Amino acid sequence: MQKAVFQQLSSYIEYSVEEMIQRAVDFRDQMQKRRTVRHFSDKPVPREIIELCVLTAGTAPNGANLQPWHFVVVSDPKVKHEIRVAAEEEENDFYNRRAPQEWLDALSPLGTDEHKPFLETAPYLIAIFGKKHSELPDGRKVKNYYVHESVGIATGMLITAIHNAGLVSLTHTPSPMGFLNNILNVSSDAKPFLLLVTGYPADDAKVPVIQKKPLEEIATFI
Repeated sequence: MQKAVFQQLSSYIEYSVEEMIQRAVDFRDQMQKRRTVRHFSDKPVPREIIELCVLTAGTAPNGANLQPWHFVVVSDPKVKHEIRVAAEEEENDFYNRRAPQEWLDALSPLGTDEHKPFLETAPYLIAIFGKKHSELPDGRKVKNYYVHESVGIATGMLITAIHNAGLVSLTHTPSPMGFLNNILNVSSDAKPFLLLVTGYPADDAKVPVIQKKPLEEIATFI
């Protein structure tokens, strides 16, 4: 077993309470402007921006620091087309056969259906995978722990980083998503978590009128 090595925490900065509150307010206000977008522009996005956002996601806390995620960033039009065809096949089956009416009723206010043109229009698709195993520096293969939780946290940080950079995104989860392993040549040891559509919003982009729950409905302080 490898011996733990520690170093002094030097990156922490303590702010005054007043500054902490203001920072929290400013960040809340910024994130309240984030909206899920389904109408994308084909305007190019510099790859460096996406790389920086992915690196931010890679700083997420995770089980045993095994970092059980893999991000496949797709910009190739041919590959995006393959993904759209496969995703729409699953979505068509979902909307027209598998989905219970209760679920369809819940989706109705959002205006979603089996047609997913944004998978080709947006400049980037980021396929996020959770890896069942990792390889240690000495070559040993080990089981990853808390994969779903770790990848979920990293994905949230990726979405936040994308919004912070000035782009928009859409979390797309056709079910099942095994076609992503085949199209992107990713080992079956990695399970697709979701597909994050990323880019600029279309000039005429519209979003549904929705409300977020207030604090008293989402939190309990004891």
